[in-house]
Amino acid sequence: MAEDNNIILADDQSASGSIEIAPEVLEVIVGIAATQIDGVYSMRGSLATSLNELFGRKSRGKGVKIDQSAGQLSTDIYVFLNYGVSVPKVALEIQEKVKQQLLFMTGLKLTTVNVYVQGVVPAKQTSAVDPNNLFAEENGEQK
Repeated sequence: MAEDNNIILADDQSASGSIEIAPEVLEVIVGIAATQIDGVYSMRGSLATSLNELFGRKSRGKGVKIDQSAGQLSTDIYVFLNYGVSVPKVALEIQEKVKQQLLFMTGLKLTTVNVYVQGVVPAKQTSAVDPNNLFAEENGEQK
């Protein structure tokens, strides 16, 4: 039984029937395309996706919302970026790559791709604490 929220692919040449795609499938395509861009650290997730990943089930559609209204298809993408990248450049790359991949894989055209940068993740810093000498002073003692 088909859901009402499925997206129907328009193909006038097919006499066999119609092809419907669930919005979750499109979210996965968009999510994978967005994470392949250099500078994207991760996608924003919810508590449910965090718990699923804790148990080993990776959620590829997290941080993506697909909306279809009046025959127009739009998406919202929520990302965390690496520190030091050009935010506008990475956001434009995300928009272009997502439009390309969805058109290539499904034939659907996105009218709008909204990118929301949720945060910037700094590079990991190494610890300056020596585990063998925890109470050594920087200025007073020599190491």
